[in-house]
Amino acid sequence: VQLQASGGGLVQPGGSLRLSCVVAGSTETTHAMGWFRQTPGNEREFVAAISWRGGRTGYANSVKGRFTISRSTSKKTAFLQMISLKLEDTAVYYCAARRRQSSDGVDVYYTRTSDYDYWGQGTLVTVSS
Repeated sequence: VQLQASGGGLVQPGGSLRLSCVVAGSTETTHAMGWFRQTPGNEREFVAAISWRGGRTGYANSVKGRFTISRSTSKKTAFLQMISLKLEDTAVYYCAARRRQSSDGVDVYYTRTSDYDYWGQGTLVTVSS
């Protein structure tokens, strides 16, 4: 299973970006997915997540109301729509997918890096004037 993240770039404060994450090579119809971000010298932190069925989403307090996670109808691509970007949103953004466990709920989202089995390569988001 491979995850390909894209959509990062340079944007001014207050601007918007849309990140995409394509899941390839999976035999599962869909995955619970998440977005995380990391800055130099810091641990990877949770940003947003969507449940296996897509019925529930969760966000870090720092992005709530500004970021929206969604998934394509094919369920093989996850998106992170980011608006009102701030300087402190600058980071490498990683998407992640979870291999479904038999005990997983269909509307549970996951916020820890250890909850995920597959990771994309990261896409850099730079917010700067």
